[in-house]
Amino acid sequence: MSVEEDEAAEKAYRSDLPGPLGLLDTFLARLEAVILALGVLLMATNTIANVVGRFALGQSIFFSGEINRILIIMITFAGIGYAARHGRHIRMSAIYDAFPVYGRKVLMIVIALFTSATMFFLLYFSVWYIIDVRESGRVLPALGFPIWTIYVWVPLGFGITGIQYLLTAIKNLREKDVYLSTAMVDGYSDTETEV
Repeated sequence: MSVEEDEAAEKAYRSDLPGPLGLLDTFLARLEAVILALGVLLMATNTIANVVGRFALGQSIFFSGEINRILIIMITFAGIGYAARHGRHIRMSAIYDAFPVYGRKVLMIVIALFTSATMFFLLYFSVWYIIDVRESGRVLPALGFPIWTIYVWVPLGFGITGIQYLLTAIKNLREKDVYLSTAMVDGYSDTETEV
């Protein structure tokens, strides 16, 4: 799938999961898209403004680094859910590919459920980490925000990713084909061209 086709599919994404699961899947897809787009645009704007300030006005924006740090955390943890939705996560597929279709389906369900459980486990520990950081009372030096507020994106990202993998397992239980995510059927596209 080309980048243009992927972007068009994202704009028109509508889950075919039934009832509330489909609404949740569609909502999460749109939330991820907004967070990622907003984060990248804000980071680009902040970086450009800092460069212009430094070279044109001789004065950097003193809090620019902290803003980019917050945005990197936001983009990273929103991006893991996006990668899971589009089947863009790293896969070690040598053993998986050796199985027949039914074996791949069973393995994909096990993998999706295990990964979902792992994401919820990490969500739990990330919440406790935020509580510990909050109790420490540390603040960002330039902005003065409590540091724990920038880490709120971590459990949110783990939660969205855990839900995405759980929905992938449900999708594989309901459908005939093998799905890498709720939107991506397992398979390889031939991208080689003859010279």
